[in-house]
Amino acid sequence: MAQQDDVVVSPSDWVADQAREYAESGGTRGTDMNGSPCLLLDYKGRKSGVWRRTVLIYGLDGDDPLIVASKGGADEHPLWYLNLQANPEVRVQVGPERFEATAETLTPEEKARVWPHLLDVYPPYADYQAKTERDIPVVRLRRAKA
Repeated sequence: MAQQDDVVVSPSDWVADQAREYAESGGTRGTDMNGSPCLLLDYKGRKSGVWRRTVLIYGLDGDDPLIVASKGGADEHPLWYLNLQANPEVRVQVGPERFEATAETLTPEEKARVWPHLLDVYPPYADYQAKTERDIPVVRLRRAKA
């Protein structure tokens, strides 16, 4: 598992501050956003090959974290999602636990099944989907086999 100093943290100040707090505390602080649980996602840039880090709200489906590529309801996908499509092998931290995973976009049927749970975790997702004609992807972070 790579260390924090081998990743570029988000250029957004508030995301970078939360990511640093999360990582430096060993996953004991910075783990939620307004009461919704957050994880750290390290992913490889599709053009640069550089590892990058962001903080994302997540839900669970069994043991697998689910993340939502909402970008606040924008008409385009977030950059992290485009990078996951090109390089699905990621590193994740949920609280104190760090693990490697493979990012898989859910099928429409799978998304329909988990969407109500994700709305429970973070109700604004419904507003975000209503703002755009883009179908907001949901991504499963499937843990790598040991």
